[in-house]
Amino acid sequence: MKEFPIPLVALGPGTHTEDESLDYLSLPKDMDTYRPPVLPEPEELVGLDQARDALQQVLALLERGAEGGAPGMVALGLLAPRDFRIINQVLGEGEASAIVQLGAGNLEVRVQEAVYAGVWRLMTWRHEEGRDSVLVDDAIEVGPVPSLFAATAAEDVWAAYPLWQGALPPNVQNAPLLVDEIRDQVSRWQVGQVSHVVNLTLLPVTPEDIGFLDHQLGTGRVLMLSRGYGNCRISNTRLPNCWRVVYYNSMDKVILNTVEVVDMPEVAMAAPEDLRDSHERLREVMAWLEAT
Repeated sequence: MKEFPIPLVALGPGTHTEDESLDYLSLPKDMDTYRPPVLPEPEELVGLDQARDALQQVLALLERGAEGGAPGMVALGLLAPRDFRIINQVLGEGEASAIVQLGAGNLEVRVQEAVYAGVWRLMTWRHEEGRDSVLVDDAIEVGPVPSLFAATAAEDVWAAYPLWQGALPPNVQNAPLLVDEIRDQVSRWQVGQVSHVVNLTLLPVTPEDIGFLDHQLGTGRVLMLSRGYGNCRISNTRLPNCWRVVYYNSMDKVILNTVEVVDMPEVAMAAPEDLRDSHERLREVMAWLEAT
């Protein structure tokens, strides 16, 4: 009897073994959630009319924003130190923060979202060589995202795109095609258009490709970090309406690396329902404060 030319393989449950275990990318495990601020004791509120007035203005702006109204600002520069402490205590710190370099006069704006989504604290500092930084302005802005972000991104736009000449750097393979695609999308983007996302995580790109891409897109002066389910880093490029959005897991490993062509990435913004929720929460806090 002749030997069968094709080896027989048994099939069915238990007949196969895995030589290698699957190595899944770790996903975020921790999620930041709303934590109500620790409110001051009644005796701490005596004589703090400036703080009450500022918080009432924030509440009014939240109500307007919840109904689709325009963003607004509340200046804090003239408040007394005790009023500042109460405002800091009531607002707390939320999951989003940012740094914007103004460029003129060594000024830097540090942005911190309150525990109420859509309420942003903007503190402007002047850096002087050999001296401590000096606070020159302090304000609260209520809206989906600070208007400073879009204004600074618009100022950062290159007058002309840099063109690479000569041979490409070693190991740069697909980045030039991606740069062309992104610039084409930027040139055709219009207000109200849905975001165009280039997902670098799913593409065959090398680390050198990413470096070349970032060099060709440029890096602007807006840097935002959103700490929700893991971390998300958002920065503007030097192209109009073009942003780098990178997501990290709880171990700071990149899990999603994208370029977004849009006026403002959605992940950076407080949604209308967030503003409504913030209005309700702050309204309850103010009712408690007014009852003391």
